[in-house]
Amino acid sequence: MRLRLLVLMFGAALLSAAAALRGAEYDEAYSLFLLAGTPRPAWPATPFRAGAIRTVLAGHASLPAIARALRRTDVHPPLYFWALALWRRVVGGGLFGLRLLSVGCALAALVLVGAIAAQAAIPPAAAMAFTLGCYGFAYTGAIARDFALAEALVLAGVWLALGARGRPARAAAAGCVLGAACFANYLAAFQAAAVGIWLLFARFDARRCGPAPKDRPDAYLAGLLPWLPAGLWFFLAQRDSRAGQFPAFHWLPGLRLLARDGAGAVFGGLPLYLPGAGRAVLAGALALLLVGLAGLIRARWRRAGAARARLLLGLAALAPPVGLLALGLVFDSTPIELRYLAFATPFLGLLLAGALGSLPRSAGRAIGAGVAAVQALALAGLLLRPETMQPARATAAAAARLAGRSGLVVLARGNDGVGAVGPFLIEAPPWLHVLVADSSGTAAALRRAAAGYPRVVLAALSVDAASRAARRRLRAAFAVRGFAEAPDFWSGSGPARPKLRLFEPVAPRQAPGGTETISSAR
Repeated sequence: MRLRLLVLMFGAALLSAAAALRGAEYDEAYSLFLLAGTPRPAWPATPFRAGAIRTVLAGHASLPAIARALRRTDVHPPLYFWALALWRRVVGGGLFGLRLLSVGCALAALVLVGAIAAQAAIPPAAAMAFTLGCYGFAYTGAIARDFALAEALVLAGVWLALGARGRPARAAAAGCVLGAACFANYLAAFQAAAVGIWLLFARFDARRCGPAPKDRPDAYLAGLLPWLPAGLWFFLAQRDSRAGQFPAFHWLPGLRLLARDGAGAVFGGLPLYLPGAGRAVLAGALALLLVGLAGLIRARWRRAGAARARLLLGLAALAPPVGLLALGLVFDSTPIELRYLAFATPFLGLLLAGALGSLPRSAGRAIGAGVAAVQALALAGLLLRPETMQPARATAAAAARLAGRSGLVVLARGNDGVGAVGPFLIEAPPWLHVLVADSSGTAAALRRAAAGYPRVVLAALSVDAASRAARRRLRAAFAVRGFAEAPDFWSGSGPARPKLRLFEPVAPRQAPGGTETISSAR
């Protein structure tokens, strides 16, 4: 128990530090604007100060208003956002305070990992430590989005299901909790289905799951089914609201993306820190390490904990990657991201702890120490490395230095005025002058809006297709007679470097013979 408490205390410090140190993310802007009652803000066509976002975010939407806005503008169910709205009344509207809800959910998930490990005859502290060490678990536990709540509910449902042997009320409770998980994040449905499949095995296959399990899949379904109509009511209204969000599905790119983001969910962005060939070498080494760990789990399968629990943990670990591939095949898209695969990390941590615990003590400790060392480096990157962070904070700081108090920063609106604009304004100093460029605006209108500013900085935040497409259009609007570009300020060699263009108006002068020429006002 003491080791479990130490892991939990370290987890609280780590996740709180990540919540405090990491910059605002585009998905978090959706959370904040939704709670404020302005899910899709209408930005002015003229420059304004970045501090105006405080007024925009000051509102408080009611729970029914949040539900209506989600059905109209988003692709998520409402349970997390309702919880976040109530939490906001306690902690206020600051991003760090809102992130603490996810921190609390992640800590609850760690407690549940320890409880499941104890049921499954797996070393609890090791399972908790390996789970916390997974980059995807720590990342989703430090941002203001619905993943941590859904993960905690999934783990609670699995814990209840494991203890439901011959107890229909507990099986029904497991179904109810997993239904709530689906109402927090639709992707929890993969693991809800895995638990249902496992209960069928446990009911009818005593050889794999122990003698006379007497489990009640019907009781489980009775707890799960009441959530489905509410979830469908939201999902059917939202299913076409993010058309084009993901590329079309193809098997080879999908499997490649699954491998990359699966490794990232466990070992983070370590290859991003190396230049050139070193990046590919390290990525290959981490992939081999992950394959080796999977092979170890398979080799020690019959000795890694209780047979009854082992099958459920394996199904729950496989459900997210298999489910995402099936989802991509059905909807012809590739919805594969590291944070989606984070749902599998607690079960991978449990299986790894069970496999290592079945080895001779010296071998288990040596392998576990090596894995923990790699995970520790990944978690250090989560806290400190800009390569693992979205560009809003670095871009806002660099743009403010270039523009100064008298200059203007021009942002592309993006596809909805939230993901590209919101995080930048949250991170920018309140005095910074900003212009949000809409795709419907003309180049001449942009130049008129920027008239009178001694410096114009174009900040490229490529967070969606619309903002990526706007980069050349914005540059073309100012790369004309009357503005001089400072090419030194274009930086774009890596994901951690802000991408900026600086333009300065130039003053006309008379050449000999009365011909007007252009010279820099600098």
